[in-house]
Amino acid sequence: MKDKYVNKLENGAYRIADTRVSLDSIVYAYKRGELAEAIGQSFPSLTLGQVHGAIAFYLSNREMIDEYLRQGEIEYVKMRQQWRSKDPEFYARFEKMREKMKQKV
Repeated sequence: MKDKYVNKLENGAYRIADTRVSLDSIVYAYKRGELAEAIGQSFPSLTLGQVHGAIAFYLSNREMIDEYLRQGEIEYVKMRQQWRSKDPEFYARFEKMREKMKQKV
């Protein structure tokens, strides 16, 4: 799929045209309520027009992109569980360190 602002890669991922910025990044920021201008500041390689184009693409294809994001979240959870099962001791130590850091803040 090729759009003026968004490309779908062979692996199924969506990228802002001619960049390495994922559509996911733009959509999640938009869903958090960030304005296009603020999103653009987070991605200095994008023009404001590209950010607006990506948001327009999302709004025009909301069901499809929301499903794509849901599938990505499911895959992330599966991968995270696999990593944790491979080295549970490491992740237990990691969680302890994380809690200590939270207490310092």
